Amino acid sequence: MVKSSSNLSLFIGKSVRDEYGRQIGRIASFVINPNDRINGVFVQQENGGFSRYSGDQFRISGDDVVFLPLIKLRARALCNEIPLIWRKNQALNELIEKKKIPPEMFDDLHENFEGALKQLKTDAESILKDVEERIVKCAQQIKELNSALIHLEIEREIGKINDESYRMAMMMIQGGLKQTNAEKNDLEVMRKHLSNIILGEKTATKTQTEEGKEVVPTEATSSTSTPPEPSSLPEPPVIVYVKGAYKQNP
Repeated sequence: MVKSSSNLSLFIGKSVRDEYGRQIGRIASFVINPNDRINGVFVQQENGGFSRYSGDQFRISGDDVVFLPLIKLRARALCNEIPLIWRKNQALNELIEKKKIPPEMFDDLHENFEGALKQLKTDAESILKDVEERIVKCAQQIKELNSALIHLEIEREIGKINDESYRMAMMMIQGGLKQTNAEKNDLEVMRKHLSNIILGEKTATKTQTEEGKEVVPTEATSSTSTPPEPSSLPEPPVIVYVKGAYKQNP
């Protein structure tokens, strides 16, 4: 969004929306470190309250400032990090088989890779749980908005709502449905990628060793053991340089 404090006035008071067009608030201030870098962004919310967010959660799209939830940023990072480390670990196994590295170096590197993969997989499972909870909330909101549409039609049918009020209400509800459906679809894609990453890592682990002997995977196993390439994911957004320093908002 902005790299230093030299042009902050361009962003003060600027409206912030999420990826689906919902109003988040307006930029009120920034947290600047001694090196003139931005560590956080203060946003005045629609209800008048203030929240501080990590600068990574904002990107510029034309004249708009777009807000990204941390759950999406972390999921994208995991979908890139896990396959990368997995491939490095596989390359390490191939190198030791070809006797291109000494065994003592292999042990240290293999342990580091395995530890990193275990931690990232734990993170992915935690994010996946949060994603699934959000999908349920979106589904519930879609159900409620559809109910609102039905009640709106009933009240109009019996003459309690005039045409102008009906059109205004219809526009608001249909807009909400469009936004919530778009978010739910994005979350479901995210869930699929995370599930494939976790499943791929588990399948790959089962084919590594058995009683100290390498197990040669079958053709069917090989097709499922490699985690999906991150190239199928949306391109990551252009984000700001800052990092949040204290309480983060989702």
